[in-house]
Amino acid sequence: MRSNESSEDYLEAILVLSHCKPVVRSVDIADEMGFKKSSISVAMKNLREKELIYITPEGFIYLTDAGKKIAEMIYERHTFFTDWLTSLGVSPKTAAEDACRIEHAISPESFQAIKDKLQKNGFTES
Repeated sequence: MRSNESSEDYLEAILVLSHCKPVVRSVDIADEMGFKKSSISVAMKNLREKELIYITPEGFIYLTDAGKKIAEMIYERHTFFTDWLTSLGVSPKTAAEDACRIEHAISPESFQAIKDKLQKNGFTES
């Protein structure tokens, strides 16, 4: 996994967790992603240095505006491609796995063109 791709996955996980938990901690991210807490600590340090997250003295993790923008972009792509692939008959598990790969590789221009074309043809996200 490329560094940027990995960072995007962490940001997306923080965003998703923040929708269902009052606060996000490293242990929550570790549980969500299936990684060791030590790996999460290194990743959070890198994201903090890039000013994509901030961490309170209590260990609560929040997205900065820049981090939230990236996380929302990746999450939109992920849900869009998962929904679309599932609508084509792909199993939900495979659709989510494939969407995770696609979401990092596609350019903003190509994503918007695909989204516009599919929506024009009646596809709506769930």
